[in-house]
Amino acid sequence: MVRCLLFCLLGLLGSAGAYAQTSEIRGFLYDAASGEPLLYTPVFLVGTSYGAVTDVNGYFSLNRIPPGDYTLRATSLGYDTLTEAVSVTAGQILTRKLYLNEQVQELQTVEVRSTRIPKESVVNASVTTITPQQIKLLPSVGGAPDVAQYLQTIPGVIFTGDQGGQLYIRGGTPVQSLFLLDGMIIYNPLHSIGLFSVFDTDILKSVDVYTGGFGAEYGARTSAVVDLHTADGNKNRLTGQLGANPFTAKLTLEGPLKKADANGTAITFLLSGRTSYLNRTSTTLYDYAQTSNAVQSNAGLPYQFNDFYGKVTLSGAGGSKLSLFGFNFNDRADLGYPFSFGWDSWGAGSNFLLLFNGSSVVMEGRFAYSQYQIGLTEATAAPRESSIGSFNGGLDFTYYLGKSDLKYGFGVIGNNTSFTSAGTPTQRQLLYDLKAFNTELFGYARYRIVHPRFVLEPGFRVHYYASLNQISPEPRLGAKFNLTDRVRLKAATGLYSQNLIATQSDRDVVNLFTGFVSSPDRIAGADGQTVSDRLQRAFHLVTGVEWDLNDDLELNVEPYLKQFGQVINVNRERLRSSDPEFIVEQGLARGVDVSLRYVQGSLLLQGTYSLAEVTRQYDTREGLPLTYYPNFDRRHNVNLLGVLSFGARQDWEVSARWNLGSGFPFTQTQGFYENLSFGNDLSVDLSQLNGNLGILYTSDFDPTLLNAGRLPYYHRLDLSLKKTFTLNRYSKFEINAGVTNAYNRKNLFYFDRVNYQRVNQLPILPTLGVNWSF
Repeated sequence: MVRCLLFCLLGLLGSAGAYAQTSEIRGFLYDAASGEPLLYTPVFLVGTSYGAVTDVNGYFSLNRIPPGDYTLRATSLGYDTLTEAVSVTAGQILTRKLYLNEQVQELQTVEVRSTRIPKESVVNASVTTITPQQIKLLPSVGGAPDVAQYLQTIPGVIFTGDQGGQLYIRGGTPVQSLFLLDGMIIYNPLHSIGLFSVFDTDILKSVDVYTGGFGAEYGARTSAVVDLHTADGNKNRLTGQLGANPFTAKLTLEGPLKKADANGTAITFLLSGRTSYLNRTSTTLYDYAQTSNAVQSNAGLPYQFNDFYGKVTLSGAGGSKLSLFGFNFNDRADLGYPFSFGWDSWGAGSNFLLLFNGSSVVMEGRFAYSQYQIGLTEATAAPRESSIGSFNGGLDFTYYLGKSDLKYGFGVIGNNTSFTSAGTPTQRQLLYDLKAFNTELFGYARYRIVHPRFVLEPGFRVHYYASLNQISPEPRLGAKFNLTDRVRLKAATGLYSQNLIATQSDRDVVNLFTGFVSSPDRIAGADGQTVSDRLQRAFHLVTGVEWDLNDDLELNVEPYLKQFGQVINVNRERLRSSDPEFIVEQGLARGVDVSLRYVQGSLLLQGTYSLAEVTRQYDTREGLPLTYYPNFDRRHNVNLLGVLSFGARQDWEVSARWNLGSGFPFTQTQGFYENLSFGNDLSVDLSQLNGNLGILYTSDFDPTLLNAGRLPYYHRLDLSLKKTFTLNRYSKFEINAGVTNAYNRKNLFYFDRVNYQRVNQLPILPTLGVNWSF
């Protein structure tokens, strides 16, 4: 497979001579003040049909251009329009670095143009691109905007709660979603208090969220992809952000180690550190907010985490660059003895971008290693520990063919997983000790054909799971038809696979713990026998329509279907150590997502609605098929957002967000019993034993009652008011007053079955935060 890809690469490199009668103008578009790339910005030749939109690196390519003299123009909302005269000869590849200066007055006509061109030339089925500016529009906790809060507003994304919450994307569990940070796989993107992710908003450049139907360049997951890219750092001067609120404090620094010269050569750095102290401040400021059991009478909100990230980027004269980066994230939650939870994650990696002289090929590469460890101790179940050491690397090549492009590449993924459940004296038969090493190789190709009326994006991926000795061929296809200038039809479909398995328990009302297992040996099929096919597989079908109702109002509707042909889950009926640890299930997720967005001047109104149904099916011990709703199935989900900037200098901003979600399924309690352990001694005197309190579930007596109950509806209103003070050209000071759960809705966090005690999600939390940028 690798030989074939290399052969194709050499063939494409050699084909440049076939277009010797035409020319190419390529380059990068930057912010003149910071030197950071400008993303998704139109660059075109005036008076011609030649145009392109910059990518995540600010790169653009206008090729197959006849020789001659042209006027090159770049325009972006909030920046002065740049116009430059260029001349090209036959066969010439002209590379330019363009710099845009910020402007004070924003033109509405530029805004419309800059948002419409990307829609017509890309499929965009089930794709949402997020910028840091969009994240900061949300009402944030104490002025600390976070991508975790924005992800919850995306259609199809279900969030299970403020505390211990997880993201479920269009019927997929967290382990079925791939999170990438600068190309590195991140195994836990959320902290135990779900208002915060591990990603600092101020270091992000862009976030691409694929809720389904993603292309051939992504794989090893069967539901969704969240691809995050960080900034490179300011090339001209030292800048930073310093912020504090009752939840967290943070510091971000970026700047040049070597300032950019006339050719754009520079060495930059980016550093970010954030720490939380909610476990200390909440005992005073929010002493009414209790999440723990009765053992702790004044525990407040016992969450604490730290996030650190660093990056160094070497930028070359022609636009090529090399980045080295590393991170350390950790999280702790102490909900009262004997409950303790925590995880640690660290990693390092590199990525690069390389332009070839005399060739239209752009080469990108990456290699990274990370380590993740998690542990949970609780009263009613065995202590659980898990770890995963992982590396991933690959090379990608993009070959530009007019407005179309061909992207292809290959790579490797490896992980070493461990999951142990130490057991308790009453649960000796449920010991788990699973360790595995898995290696995966893949190659892919994706061809994007751009026509004025349509976009067609066929792709194919071959994924080889070495530890399973299985090859997964995965065709992908995306398409868009521009029905009119304002109405576009789109669709995406494909086959997907993965090997990684999560060890969550369906009986955990709130899932803080997620262990990882790869390549398990003992998986029970429908007939109770061990299955030979140990891959998880899925099929996606997404359709949709984009409709610009006018210049300010956009409507997007996307029906979707995901068939999870094989899902591997924990064997909930395991009674003996000889029983398989996992079972095979089938899953089905279907629904429709609707979003409406209105932007007029300084006013933004946005509404999304998701109607969905998620089911799973497996065969019981008696061999009977059973269909049930998993504990993340949410039938209705609504998000409303409003943002208004006002004041003589537009330095005031008020925002509001309201979320409504129908109740999640859960398995109800039938009763309790004394759980006695005989150990290995059958002659033990029962009258001398003291057992633990065991729980009887309704599904123990009738399997059809699995997750037959429904929790109450969830809804919450968040508000914020922000005032910005401009101190000088480079320095601003912000004060953000906000309130989370403004009308103090008592949303359920979890229910302690043993103590028959309800614990709620976050109560009303007023906050005041400050942020200084310099």
